[in-house]
Amino acid sequence: MKLQKHRETLRSSGGAPHISDMRIVLLGSRWEGKSSSGNTILGRKEFDTSERTAECVKREGETAGRHVTVVEAPGWVRSLSVVNTPERDKQEIVLSVSLCPPGPHAVLLVINATEPFTETQRRAVQEHLELLGERVWSHTIVLFICGDCLGNTTIEHHIEREGKAVQWVVEKCGNRYHVVENRKSDGGQVTELLEKIEEMVAGNRGHHFDFDAKIMKELMMRKKEDERRA
Repeated sequence: MKLQKHRETLRSSGGAPHISDMRIVLLGSRWEGKSSSGNTILGRKEFDTSERTAECVKREGETAGRHVTVVEAPGWVRSLSVVNTPERDKQEIVLSVSLCPPGPHAVLLVINATEPFTETQRRAVQEHLELLGERVWSHTIVLFICGDCLGNTTIEHHIEREGKAVQWVVEKCGNRYHVVENRKSDGGQVTELLEKIEEMVAGNRGHHFDFDAKIMKELMMRKKEDERRA
């Protein structure tokens, strides 16, 4: 309720300006629904949902009165620590934020609302997001998918019912979350998501997420070197 009141106050005060050119990065574990979420945001099939994303994919389109750029990064195995994630996948997760310069307005952490969310998965989420540094949490919104499978259960009740692991993630993201039905073509759910992103950016004093340029340059050079060797 406090968050809803804050949203209404921010909107009524004109404190969340319209972002006409929005940049989004999708993160999450493998087969969690990142590709279908990208398609929902853009309003058409731009991401391949039939295969695992092995490297970052960038797509653009017009939606809800905005030009939106969406970058999908490779996922991690939902029950494994970051030390067990292939180095290439970790590089791609970090490089994802460089594909929408000067940086994404939002990182969307995709979580399937129909799957139990355990403490092991919570640790995996924390470790993989923090490849981007602790500041990433200030720019992250939890995107719950498969909202249609919740029936009459509200997303708030679902979060409460799921327990401490998912509650920790939501709280770490400043209690910012949204739920979508990826089989639903109604754009209202996307418009509300983009408004929440604008509100988050306003709360971050208008700043997008950026990453250390020196580290990013080193990673890009390492990736090119690996590609030449391959």
